[in-house]
Amino acid sequence: MTATQFTFIFLAALALTTVAKLWLARRHLAYIAMHRAAVPEAFREKIALADHQKAADYTSAKTRFGMLGILFDAALLLLFTLAGGIQFIADICNGWFSAPLMQGLATIVAVLLLSSLLEAPFSIYRTFVIEARFGFNKMTFALYLVDALKGLLLGAIIGLPLLFGVLWLMERMGEYWWLYVWLVWVVFNLLILFIYPSFIAPLFNKFTPLQDEALKARIGALLNKCGFTASGLFVMDGSKRSAHGNAYFTGFGKTKRIVFFDTLLERLSGSEIESVLAHELGHFKRRHVMKRIAATFIMSLGFLWLLGLLMQTTWFYQGLGVTHSTSSGQGSPTALALLLFFMILPIFSFLLHPLLSAYSRKHEFEADAYAARQTAASDLVNALVKMYQDNASTLTPDPLYSAFYDSHPPAMARIAHLQAQ
Repeated sequence: MTATQFTFIFLAALALTTVAKLWLARRHLAYIAMHRAAVPEAFREKIALADHQKAADYTSAKTRFGMLGILFDAALLLLFTLAGGIQFIADICNGWFSAPLMQGLATIVAVLLLSSLLEAPFSIYRTFVIEARFGFNKMTFALYLVDALKGLLLGAIIGLPLLFGVLWLMERMGEYWWLYVWLVWVVFNLLILFIYPSFIAPLFNKFTPLQDEALKARIGALLNKCGFTASGLFVMDGSKRSAHGNAYFTGFGKTKRIVFFDTLLERLSGSEIESVLAHELGHFKRRHVMKRIAATFIMSLGFLWLLGLLMQTTWFYQGLGVTHSTSSGQGSPTALALLLFFMILPIFSFLLHPLLSAYSRKHEFEADAYAARQTAASDLVNALVKMYQDNASTLTPDPLYSAFYDSHPPAMARIAHLQAQ
């Protein structure tokens, strides 16, 4: 393949993916507008028309803004690749450092920092305009900046050594470097799963032990019934940043813990909280967490193997606007290959979205079925309805849009599945 041919393939894939995303978004907007005037029959006794329309308007606002993000992401990718952005940054970094490994590390960090800086206005608008308009944002701008600085510092402490190690392995481990990098990636992810609850999450939120003794007794009975152990039951101060509510399991092995948003506890009854917890337990009992981790590791191995093939060619670099290649002797081609590959991967893997979403939705149905066997299905239905209402989740997503993007089943399908248990 020539560089020109690969450039054409890249541009075609980018154009098709961008057009497809915009088309799906327009379908989604039209479908929501078509169903905005009336609450779906299955929900009419539980959700007011005003709440249904708020969810429609909130989802539409996010989707319209997301369309701008789609165009911006496409333009930014072109700026970094064919317009010479990465090459320009690499040339600057090559002048700062003499060692190829440091040149490559500096280039990747510079591109990531610049991307984050350019994308920051979108995040700020989403948080302080859209989320605030619909009554969800509780975060001050000062807290937003503190979170951003903490994330940047944490990324430097954890990410820089990992990136340095990956680049070193790519440079030194020969033909099968991708296997060594994959092993390091697996260990790193398992380590993060292990330390996240105790060391990372508390940097951003406050976690306090659950104080409600009646609820603790109810949850303890459910855990015993399901044969599940956790290191503790915690309440997270989610209301400090958002009015959205949720509950989740986190951790790995002995560090597993159950976390409830304080906003969720304020809204649900004891039996409804128990049903939500039973759903989360279903994910563990059906080994969904391990299956998803395994699937992620398998895909990452395949992607790294593919990168190992591409980085041996010149057309891969030159077709994306980078003159460095394996034969150029300039800079660190391994770092540039890593950067280019993971920048263009989303456009070439877009068609995998429906498969991954379907796999996730299958797990959600299975967890719902497990919850319905451990608690009353009606309690989970009531809890889900309240969560849809409180989070302003649309009850009428476009089916095709949902198939691409939604990791959870649409509300009506999920409620119908539970009622059939």
